[in-house]
Amino acid sequence: MAKTQPLLTPRQAAGMLNVSYPTIKQWILSGKLSTKPTPGGHHRIAASDLKPFLKQQQESAPARSRERYRKVSGRNQLVGKVIDLKIDGLLAKVVLAIGDQHITSIITSDAAREMQLKRGDTAAALVKSTDVMIELL
Repeated sequence: MAKTQPLLTPRQAAGMLNVSYPTIKQWILSGKLSTKPTPGGHHRIAASDLKPFLKQQQESAPARSRERYRKVSGRNQLVGKVIDLKIDGLLAKVVLAIGDQHITSIITSDAAREMQLKRGDTAAALVKSTDVMIELL
């Protein structure tokens, strides 16, 4: 039996690529991004069709990140993708995937909303600490 690919809505694809919905629509209409039509005529995008865009984004992200964060004194910056976001009351739990490791941060819910943080965003965890402990594994 053939394995089916997950199909994404244009909004889901936009979130994964960290671009706006109108940008995805332009790419679809110009033929830059191929889609599969639903019986109702809606666009669906195969996850595999996003790989070239994700690769391009990953290659340019570190350079953009370093340039942006030269304005911040902290130099311990871990760039990754937001894979989980839970806002509850005054706090928000943000989980970043950095390679095959995860880092969790607790920030204020106001900060998460102000940043318009969402799953799929590229973000950096800036680590500021006077003490760093090492554990031998």
